[in-house]
Amino acid sequence: MSKARLVTEIIIVLGLSIGMSALYSVVNIAVRLSREQGLSTQTATLNRSASELEWADFLYQTLGIVSSLVPVALVVFLLWNSQKPHLRALGLDGTKFGRDFAAGVGLAALIGIPGLGLYLLGRELDITVTVVPTALTTYWWTIPMLIALALRAGVLEEVIAVGYLFARLRDLGVSTWGIILIQSFLRASYHLYQGFGAFVGNFVMGLIFGWIYARTGRLAPLIIGHTVIDIVAFVGYPLAVSFMPEILGIVL
Repeated sequence: MSKARLVTEIIIVLGLSIGMSALYSVVNIAVRLSREQGLSTQTATLNRSASELEWADFLYQTLGIVSSLVPVALVVFLLWNSQKPHLRALGLDGTKFGRDFAAGVGLAALIGIPGLGLYLLGRELDITVTVVPTALTTYWWTIPMLIALALRAGVLEEVIAVGYLFARLRDLGVSTWGIILIQSFLRASYHLYQGFGAFVGNFVMGLIFGWIYARTGRLAPLIIGHTVIDIVAFVGYPLAVSFMPEILGIVL
């Protein structure tokens, strides 16, 4: 495949997914900075109800998950190999799940615990908005839906930002550290709507995830680690609000 075609493909894939999210995020932070109130007094809600009707809310949430994973399906189609493992270009071979799971949980702790500290520091410095991980109405399916939303984020971001970009940028002759820096900047940019603390934190996360992927060639631990971080944030948020609302910046 020619370099021009590869670049076009990358632009299309990113334009349908996290690349467009990054552009929206840049506009969002510009709007936030134009307001009189500081960033720490502003909020960003990650998961909110889409309808007052339970059945409609469930369908909206489900359709949102499915539609956001279409770019992942596109990447799988583009990088599918006729010989097993079919997705070796993405670092997915379906083996060593136990080892990958343990590594993913370890990554979640490595990233998540300092990340919480960085978030709280960012709020104190007024460079990070108050993030509300979930504002979904409580139904019987709320927790499973939050877990599905966390899995969606882990799959979407790691498959495209790491697996896909590593594969295609290598084809373009970009160096390993060049790829790591590019995907780290992209990851940081589409979280910029949460403030500059989130930008820094996600850039560092990108450096760590990119370095690990370059060393191991395995994507599953990154997907698992990212998913675990989001599950803890999404599902644990209501409990955290109950026990320490002042620290999180929530007024009850």
